[in-house]
Amino acid sequence: MQSINLPSKPPSSPHPILNLSFRIFFSAAAIFAIVMMVLWSFVFTGHTDIDAQVLNPLYWHGHEMIYGYALAVVAGFLLTAVKTWTGVMMPHGYKLLAIFVCWLLARLSWLAFGLGMTIASGSISLLYVAAVFDLLFVGSMAFVIFRAVLQVKQYKQMGILAKLALLTLGNGLCYWGIVNADMSTTKVGIYLGFYLIIGLVLTIGRRVVPFFIERGLSLPNAAGVKKTVSLRNSKTQDIASLLFFLAFFIVDVFYPNPYLLSITAFGVAVVNIVRLVGWYHRGIWQKPLLWSLYIAFIGMCLSFLLYALQPWLGYAHSIAMHGLAIAGVGMMTVAMMTRVSLGHTGRSIHQPPKTVNIMYILMVLVFMSRVLLPLADMSHYLLWIMIAQGAWIACFVLFCISYLPMLARPRPDGLFG
Repeated sequence: MQSINLPSKPPSSPHPILNLSFRIFFSAAAIFAIVMMVLWSFVFTGHTDIDAQVLNPLYWHGHEMIYGYALAVVAGFLLTAVKTWTGVMMPHGYKLLAIFVCWLLARLSWLAFGLGMTIASGSISLLYVAAVFDLLFVGSMAFVIFRAVLQVKQYKQMGILAKLALLTLGNGLCYWGIVNADMSTTKVGIYLGFYLIIGLVLTIGRRVVPFFIERGLSLPNAAGVKKTVSLRNSKTQDIASLLFFLAFFIVDVFYPNPYLLSITAFGVAVVNIVRLVGWYHRGIWQKPLLWSLYIAFIGMCLSFLLYALQPWLGYAHSIAMHGLAIAGVGMMTVAMMTRVSLGHTGRSIHQPPKTVNIMYILMVLVFMSRVLLPLADMSHYLLWIMIAQGAWIACFVLFCISYLPMLARPRPDGLFG
């Protein structure tokens, strides 16, 4: 008897925002970025009751920007990109919602600390709740990526899983340090997470930035002839960038030697400046979705130069660190979210919302006000911080206004995604 191959049932979800991970995680990350920065402005000016002897407010802020905001964007990007890389369907519908809820419950627990609840007042259970759900969040994300990689034997993607495992270790160190009132361990956990995120940005950026530039500039001209732009990556540059960054990371976190810090940071900067020269095409300045990525990479290179000069010029280490955070996490994630959201919702990447230019300019203002202006004039430090916080909030408010409606609606072409 002849068997009949029935067509597989097309994927579906109870709401378009649960179709693919980028929709719900990019939306939540943008809202969270606003809430966190508004709350941080109160914490920074001493208007909350965080017990600084138990949890340094700076570490509370750092933890949630890394393990809250940045990891939400990473989840939205990876769980979408792995589907493209492997062809294996990623979690959607209620399965995706379950992963998201783990992230959300962990964030709500941490927000409770920021709103004035302290371990000393009996909220130690909140910390355990946050730890459990953070572990479930990253663990479930790693599991579905591992399963997809294993299914199609794309073992080159295992490096991403290794970074997720190390991020879990870093997060665990944060919790361990807080529970045991050991701020030095918490600090290591935060810096470990931060540099792992930067490592992910350098790794993924090396793949997607030249690809996006090629796609964004390869268009038919007036005569209908397609103009092709081709950019190359150098394996030597990839290895040099990885080795210099790994050495920099170890030196800055575990062995703070000024000579080694300067050499390794300068090495990362130079390698990636050379890489940027190879990626350059004057056409990017006509495309905000492209120049934003390029400017973000320039900001990262400038930040590594600031790390290299910091031991000798005497400004605060946090200046260089915030530069790398704003360029490598802030601007890079905004640039990626604005571009990925268009492509994966079936909209033209050549016709982004007009507000994207303002978003990117606001993020440049954040960098200038938080990093460059304090270097020039420390006497108005609080003013520069407030301007940076305001520009950050305005950037993500614009993102929410422009992108949340498209992230919450079906694709115009009717496809699932």
